[in-house]
Amino acid sequence: MKRELAFVGLALLLGSCSKTEKKPNVLFIISDDLTATAASSYENKACQTPNIDQLASEGVRFTKAYSQYPVCGPSRASMMFGYYPSATGTYGYVSGRENVGPDRKSWAQLFRDNGYYTARVSKIYHMGVPIDIEKGSDGEDDPASWTEKFNSKGPEWKAPGEGELVQGNPDGTLPIKGGNVMTIVKADGDDLVHSDGRTAEKACQLIREHKNDPFFLAVGFVRPHVPFVAPANYFDPYPHEEVNLPRKVEGDWDDIPKRGINYVTSVNGQMNETQEKKAVAAYYASVSYMDAQVGKVLKTLEEEGLEDNTIVVFTSDHGFHLGEHSFWMKVSLHEESVRVPMIIKVPGKKPAVCHSFAELVDLYPTIAELAGLEYSEHLQGKSLAKTLDNPEHAVRDMAFSVTQGGKSFLLRTDKWAYIQYDEDAGSGIELFDMEKDPQQFTNLAENPAYATVVDDFKEKLKHKLQEVRTNDLNL
Repeated sequence: MKRELAFVGLALLLGSCSKTEKKPNVLFIISDDLTATAASSYENKACQTPNIDQLASEGVRFTKAYSQYPVCGPSRASMMFGYYPSATGTYGYVSGRENVGPDRKSWAQLFRDNGYYTARVSKIYHMGVPIDIEKGSDGEDDPASWTEKFNSKGPEWKAPGEGELVQGNPDGTLPIKGGNVMTIVKADGDDLVHSDGRTAEKACQLIREHKNDPFFLAVGFVRPHVPFVAPANYFDPYPHEEVNLPRKVEGDWDDIPKRGINYVTSVNGQMNETQEKKAVAAYYASVSYMDAQVGKVLKTLEEEGLEDNTIVVFTSDHGFHLGEHSFWMKVSLHEESVRVPMIIKVPGKKPAVCHSFAELVDLYPTIAELAGLEYSEHLQGKSLAKTLDNPEHAVRDMAFSVTQGGKSFLLRTDKWAYIQYDEDAGSGIELFDMEKDPQQFTNLAENPAYATVVDDFKEKLKHKLQEVRTNDLNL
């Protein structure tokens, strides 16, 4: 009944009587490896994201949204199926279908089975970047989710232009290479040379072709995932000499457990300060390129007169370290790696900023409810629909994430970030006071004054894991 009422409410907001009979469209846009700290509608004013910012000014911007696993494959599988990775065992680079079985519906499949045209353009489930993008292949897709699917092939690190490898290249003599490394290419040519430009072009085409049909269009941009490749003009606003690197603290790693030192660091990456600055500048350039493609898709939605009947969602699969603690990339459970931007724009809803905790796993039930679709009561996400009317409404009192094969855990509350590196805590714990130490420099876990807080979080984690793992995953 609540879901039916949600649809009626949305239908009334969409206008006249004739329009109330029309199903709302869904435009879902996801960026790859976009940390919340790189969007100028969030904390970062150095990186220019005018189109994401415009969407944020029109929708509800969630300030405390978190990935359930800060690695592409399991994060996306969890988000698309509505279950935590700890429940399904979806720890690797898989679509998730093999873990949840053939009868449970993905987010997109639910819409498809309710009469929607569903399409993905580029990376929604896991794709290897750059390999699957170079090949134009499907990656670990879920065919049951889509009416149609489209891949966006691009040259990636092989694009003609000015290239440089800033990881594992201390003297700067090595050539650029592919793979999951920080290669930079200031590319020749325009936006359409690359995957994301082609993704935007195809998404715009599909909006025009299906504007009279109810659609669920999932648009996946691969930037700013490495390699940092974008047309050269996007690098112009970011001269590396002017980049301000994150503050470094002497002995920063001394109170971080060994498992908490990220897999890519300035140390094992042999990066000097100039290379660090070049990496940050190239990341920002990649973000700006991606943002421009987002703008093209949103402009087409407006031009086709579909804004008043389309729910728009923008987010990322996880964050990305840009030199904080001398860490780079993802996997870590520290804030920059696990927190994501999340914006939901619903026709008729007022713009707002919501500070409730939200998780990527919540998107499935939220958008299904807004569209008036019945979904499985066994989904582990929680609907955020009430926050769209009342941004003060709290859906969760904490966020939960896992990493390292599902063996390391994060509980994030308003005041605390608690990280435990295995179930018996034998591999170490981190505890940060996020009000006094938001950059997470001082681990309080071994301080006797915080023993009660640590014990409380150990119990919270036991209960959370039991809750997650005893969900029977029924239909």
